[in-house]
Amino acid sequence: MITAIDSNVLIALWNSSDALNSRAQNALDDVAAIGTLVICGAVFAELLGYQGRTEKMVETFLNNTEIAIDWVIDEKIWRSAAKANHGYSVRRRKQKQPEPKRLVTDFIVGAHANEHGYALLTFDNRIFKAAFPRLRILKGLDDRQSPTKS
Repeated sequence: MITAIDSNVLIALWNSSDALNSRAQNALDDVAAIGTLVICGAVFAELLGYQGRTEKMVETFLNNTEIAIDWVIDEKIWRSAAKANHGYSVRRRKQKQPEPKRLVTDFIVGAHANEHGYALLTFDNRIFKAAFPRLRILKGLDDRQSPTKS
C-alpha cells in the first residue's frame, strides 16, 4: 500500500507540544510498517513554510524516515485539484460563507493521492472527504482505525 501524507501530520509530529503529536507518530509507524510513504511537492513546500525549517532539515528527515517526494504534478492532477477547489468554493457560497478559506494546496495534495490511487493520511479528513469522495482517507488512525481497512 502507498500512503500519501498530508503536511498536518508531519507538522504535528515535529511539535512535541502538539496534542496530535503521539497520534502522528503512531499513525506514521503503522502505515510505514505496511507500505510506502510519499508526499507530493506541495507538501514539501508547505513544510518549508514552518518556522525553523530549512530545505536540508526537511530533506534529511524525509530521507531518514524513507518518505519519498513525488515532484510530478501532471495535468490530470491539476484538473482534479481545480475541480475540487471549485466544488469547495460553490459549497462555501451556498452556505453564505465569505470567500474560500482553504488553500489550493489542500486540493493538490488530495488530487495527488486520489489520482494515483494512494491512501491519504491526514488530520483534516472532512475537507478531503467532501472534495474527493473516492479517496481512501486514513484519519490519523484515530478511533483505532486500521491502515488495512478501507
